[in-house]
Amino acid sequence: MKKILVCLLVLMSFSVSAKSDLEQSGDILHLLIPVAALGGSLIYEDDYEGAWQLVKTGVVSRLVVEGLKYTVDKERPDGSGDDSFPSGHAADTFAAATFVQQRYGWKWAIPAYVGAAYVGYTRVASDKHQVEDVLAGAAIGVLSGLYFTDPYKGITITPIVGNGNYGVYISGTF
Repeated sequence: MKKILVCLLVLMSFSVSAKSDLEQSGDILHLLIPVAALGGSLIYEDDYEGAWQLVKTGVVSRLVVEGLKYTVDKERPDGSGDDSFPSGHAADTFAAATFVQQRYGWKWAIPAYVGAAYVGYTRVASDKHQVEDVLAGAAIGVLSGLYFTDPYKGITITPIVGNGNYGVYISGTF
């Protein structure tokens, strides 16, 4: 049993060391942004309703991504698989960033969106996705965040797109 564990540890270390620093930094932010959103909601705000909204946002976003990956057979640029479309990393981070924006406002959302954009950049730069894969993942995450997240307090700004019409819906308590 110990030999199996040692072999697994060695194999895991090789797979981690094979990644570039750029790709690893994107992977870390991919986990950090949703964890920070959840931690901020539970610890800082004591906001269990918000935490539940984040969970719904993330789960639905991921289900859509995995469904599309299963149905769309698109090869990754590095040839490592046929699950390139859409980017799950982009969907996860943009869903969390949109949750933060909807729930707590732009003050907290700007760093989250910058981090999410960086994650998308790392996916393209490390040849895991093409730009359209990342944009589709980001759109899925943003739409999921907009749909499942209610404001904690203040004003909500929601983009509206449909039938050739574009606009912004602003609501809040005054």
